[in-house]
Amino acid sequence: DSVAQGRRIKCWLCTKIMKQIQKLAGDNPDEGAVAAALQKGCQVLGRTIGRQCQRLVKKYRDQITEGLQNGDTPKDICAAVGICRS
Repeated sequence: DSVAQGRRIKCWLCTKIMKQIQKLAGDNPDEGAVAAALQKGCQVLGRTIGRQCQRLVKKYRDQITEGLQNGDTPKDICAAVGICRS
C-alpha cells in the first residue's frame, strides 16, 4: 500500500542523509563536529533532498546528535526518530 511505500522511501532517504552526515562528522565526533556536519550535510545533497534534510535535522537535532556521538548506524538513528522500523 502507498503508506508503507511512502515510509520505505522516507526510511531510505533518512538513511542516505544520515550516512552523509556521519561521513562528514567523522569517527568520533564531538558536538561541534556534529553541528558542522548537520549544516554541511544537507547542502551537499542538492536542493530537493537538502530541503527535506534540513527539516529532518531541525526536528530531530538532539536525537541525531546523540546517535552520531554514540556511533549508532544511520538506520538505527532513523529508527530512533521513528522514520524507519527497527
